[in-house]
Amino acid sequence: MENQKSSSSLKAVIAVLAILLVGSLVYIFKMSSDADTSKVEMTNTITEKESVMKDLQELKTTYDAAIAENTSMSDELIQERDKVVNLMSQLSKSKGDVASLSKYRTQFNSLQANMKVLMTENENLKLANTTLTTQRDSTVVVLGESRKNVEALTGQNEELSKAVEMGSKLTVLNTRGSAFKVRSSGKQIETDKARRADVLRVSFTIAENVIAKSGNKSFYVQVIDGKNNVIGDKKTENFDDDILTYSFITNVNYDNKTVQVTEDLKGKDFVKGTYFINIFDKGQLVSKTSFILR
Repeated sequence: MENQKSSSSLKAVIAVLAILLVGSLVYIFKMSSDADTSKVEMTNTITEKESVMKDLQELKTTYDAAIAENTSMSDELIQERDKVVNLMSQLSKSKGDVASLSKYRTQFNSLQANMKVLMTENENLKLANTTLTTQRDSTVVVLGESRKNVEALTGQNEELSKAVEMGSKLTVLNTRGSAFKVRSSGKQIETDKARRADVLRVSFTIAENVIAKSGNKSFYVQVIDGKNNVIGDKKTENFDDDILTYSFITNVNYDNKTVQVTEDLKGKDFVKGTYFINIFDKGQLVSKTSFILR
């Protein structure tokens, strides 16, 4: 009888030890898995931080090259380059957690979008300058030949008129869109959040052109929101077979010198998304840009 009790007690002890052993193995396995997961997450975080830093460095290199060309857009390019440098400094000092890296990646995407727009405008400016130089040289040749041959002068004058007409078109540069919160005091604070915005600001530069006709110039401004809707006045204008729906018209007294134009479009309940701004000289699109409201 005593042997049976002793055997039962021994079995009970063995069972308890077995349970404790299994529990210990499960705990050790969980701790090992958690450690491996943390190691993978840390590795991924470091890799993403290096990736964002590399993308920012490439963005800076692109701006450095464009600034070195010393065009009339150099000041704006320098401002955007400085934003990239500032973000690189912030990223370098950051702890590199997932939330902050996501914020830096979003800011990089916004800076990259601005860079693409500015690079396009810079290329257009260089092309316009090349075209004007070519036209000027062609005009000199035409005038020289006209002294030799009166008959050829008529045909050359027609070509010259076409060149002057092309060269007299106004060039619109540095188009930019942004949003502002208007405080009760009237002070305006720039924001990138749709729910805080009270005003959308559109600004652009009309380049100097000594052969263009001076006087009052009208530009049609089209603002398209994140849902692909034209906002503002939403009026229409016919240009030959085309119908333009625009947000507002801006009038400029142009005297052949560079003019900075800034217009505000008031509104409320702006939607989130990418906003597109198109500037038209009559029915011709002369400049465009975009910006994002979160």
